[in-house]
Amino acid sequence: MSPINRRRLLAGAALTAFATAPRAAWADPAADAVADGFAGVTALGQNGTTGGAGGQAVTVTTAAALRDYVGRKEPYVISVSGRIEVGDMLTVVANKTIFGIGSTAEITGGGLQLGSTTRPGNNVIIRNLRFTGASDDSVSVTNSAHHVWIDHCDLSRGFDGLLDVKRQSDYVTVSWNHFHGHSKAALLGHSDTYTADRGKLRVTYHHNFFDRTDQRHPRVRFGEPVHVYNNYYRGNSLYGVASTEDAGVLVEANYFENVAHPVLSGYDKSGPGRVMERGNVYVGSGTPQTLGTVVEPRTYYAYSLDNAADVPALVTAGAGVGRVQRRTS
Repeated sequence: MSPINRRRLLAGAALTAFATAPRAAWADPAADAVADGFAGVTALGQNGTTGGAGGQAVTVTTAAALRDYVGRKEPYVISVSGRIEVGDMLTVVANKTIFGIGSTAEITGGGLQLGSTTRPGNNVIIRNLRFTGASDDSVSVTNSAHHVWIDHCDLSRGFDGLLDVKRQSDYVTVSWNHFHGHSKAALLGHSDTYTADRGKLRVTYHHNFFDRTDQRHPRVRFGEPVHVYNNYYRGNSLYGVASTEDAGVLVEANYFENVAHPVLSGYDKSGPGRVMERGNVYVGSGTPQTLGTVVEPRTYYAYSLDNAADVPALVTAGAGVGRVQRRTS
């Protein structure tokens, strides 16, 4: 099996094959794999992240139908067909899989918010979707949502952040996504004063393509450990990774190309965070800042690394929509 296929397999979701309505049957092309990183950890009463597996399967083509199904209390496997304009943030509640069909499924004009203060957004999978032109965040993992997997998406041209994780959310994996055409990519931690995030915000970022986005890849407050590995950073004008407010971040086997400040401890008015780096490649880039020690991610889960020198080819070939493959061996 090629390295690309091996990594795509690790990035697959534990979804059952499902029938669409009213269309003919359509099967998830990665039905035989599972979430990895922090989303795969057994914790908080959840055995990894399974989304809507076992629930009813539906296909949606309109904003009204999407809003309806993501807000229902029962598990659902929701496939998105075509371009859907939503106009605002849709609240996604627990036990949902939202999967785009093919390479043309898109949510535009708004985004997805996982959970509210009264309806948790736990155990949610979002895969193979394009997000454009959001009126706020494209995806917001918030309000103590845990066990969330966001994989093989394309995110661009939002109003605020493309993918934010905040407000005591936990056990999240962000993998094989393409971030581009925007400034603020991936915030982790609500604010310098929101200390309730301490002891939470355990997030894995791997095999993402941060493609000329300016900042927040991620920008971390309080969370530990945050594991950032095998990502491709290209032409990020402000910085790559920033650890602040005593966060603990491991930056490992990434490829930084033309990034003046690849790794920072502290940023703007936020105090310094702890950050370790190892095995990264820096091409046309500055010197990383490091500080202190960080809890090892292997305390929580096993993982294997691709060679950092191979990351640009692997990630540009495998990240984004329409690139999820089924096991071939």
